[in-house]
Amino acid sequence: MGQKINPIGLRLALNKNWCSRWFARKDNFGTWLHEDRKVRTYIKKNYNQAAISNILIERYFNRVRTTIFAARPGVLLGKKGGKDAEIDRLRDEVSKLLDKGQELIVDVIEVKQPETNAQLVAENVAAQLERRIGFRRAMKKAIQTAMELGAEGVKIQCSGRLGAAELARTETYKEGRTPLQTLKAFIDYGFTEANTTAGKIGVKVWICHKELTEEMQNAVNAKKSKAQKGAAR
Repeated sequence: MGQKINPIGLRLALNKNWCSRWFARKDNFGTWLHEDRKVRTYIKKNYNQAAISNILIERYFNRVRTTIFAARPGVLLGKKGGKDAEIDRLRDEVSKLLDKGQELIVDVIEVKQPETNAQLVAENVAAQLERRIGFRRAMKKAIQTAMELGAEGVKIQCSGRLGAAELARTETYKEGRTPLQTLKAFIDYGFTEANTTAGKIGVKVWICHKELTEEMQNAVNAKKSKAQKGAAR
């Protein structure tokens, strides 16, 4: 009772797409799946300051394309003058996690509004909780900022020993509309954990957008694939 489905998985092939896009046979599926996980873990751990919201991995015959969506792409690309050296070092380290003979292509795309990206908002709230900032203040500030930048609705939920309390509890704040059961709604979802002295605190964020965001525009839209009325056959 009361269990909620992941909004991204519910909207796959409607206005969301998979983060790993490739087709594999039975003998390669497990190997590639673990490779994708190791690549994402390495990038998120070593380049956490870049504010990475999503990592898209596409595979071809002998080529792997990794697209990183980051709010601070300068951390990944490096300073002016050393741009090539920094991105090459990232490419070399990630290539070691893949099978030999596969060419790696790394693309970096800037997230222009990190305040309305659910994953980045969740990580921002978690970082404030780790710095012992009041959870109510952090949650309300994030909601206010996202609403001012054009979000239709925002919902933030924190679960754990909030404020170093003896008993764990769940606090939820929301503003605007977040229709989780409406499939055509553009819902962005993010989750992370804050490691505090009292234990882990889970942070979930739902943001309803008025239109497709930059990351959603890469998704497969079933409606667009249909021929329009009067279109040439």
